Amino acid sequence: MTLKVDNISFGYTSKEVLKNISFSANKGDYIAVIGESGCGKSTLLEIIYGLLHIEKGAVYWNSKKLLGPNFQLIPGEDFMKYLPQDFDLMPYITVEENIGKNISSLDPNKLKRIKELLEVVDMNDFLKTKVKNLSGGQKQRVALAKVIAKEPEVLLLDEPFSHIDNFRKNKLRRDLFRYLKSKNVLCIVATHDATDALSFADEILVIRDGKLMAKNTPEALYNTLNSEYIGSFFNEVNEISNSIINPKSSSKKPILLYPNQIQLVEDSLLKATVITSYFKGNHYLIEADLNGKIIFFEHFEKLKINSEICLKLIK
Repeated sequence: MTLKVDNISFGYTSKEVLKNISFSANKGDYIAVIGESGCGKSTLLEIIYGLLHIEKGAVYWNSKKLLGPNFQLIPGEDFMKYLPQDFDLMPYITVEENIGKNISSLDPNKLKRIKELLEVVDMNDFLKTKVKNLSGGQKQRVALAKVIAKEPEVLLLDEPFSHIDNFRKNKLRRDLFRYLKSKNVLCIVATHDATDALSFADEILVIRDGKLMAKNTPEALYNTLNSEYIGSFFNEVNEISNSIINPKSSSKKPILLYPNQIQLVEDSLLKATVITSYFKGNHYLIEADLNGKIIFFEHFEKLKINSEICLKLIK
């Protein structure tokens, strides 16, 4: 089973917010869609699900063209589920009842399935709790359980962990994406979170100004640092002029480096002045002035402010 997005363009007005977007994905894949706010990530999910009508391009599921809202009484596809940033929950009924609405009442294992889904989202103790009494993060986890209860073939998630505490987020991501893989669900996630994309995605789509700027595996996108825009989603990016490194260079193209690609050494021609040190747990992120240019690099200890240091670039 393959989802194919074929050359779609869309605008809420005469100005297009998505321009000639094409990609394909198979069942079981996890596709992360990243890009700055307003670039069209959420719009793309709404088009795929069938909430927005498109005049240019088409969406296909297993070679069958999907019809948009102009051709269906109820927008959306039965084999898909879409979870927008505002949760579709009923506040005055329990967690069990909310999730149960997406499971047939004829299913003899209904309660067992609800408990299994609550285990996936780490909400086991809230079965009988009314949704109105939950926190924002808890509601988001219930919404995730509810949306996967219908066992969709395609799941579209828009910033699915935005309200969830960091200490709980990592386990939730591992459990959820492991569960979706086990069920062979195609999952497309619009996200700002680098961990969502780097650690779990099979492929990342990068959108900028409504255009598909890049499409590749997380490893390939991270390691091929040829765009500050793309690299900035994963880490700080240093843009260093060739003339700083080699005064005789005629190249106007800057060198792009992550902080871990710059090292402190005892002696070199590349000298900088320490501005400050940020503690990051297992290392410090050092902010420094390199010939009037602010750069960042990693070091194992805090450095003295205004001290002059020597650096080495690792490409």
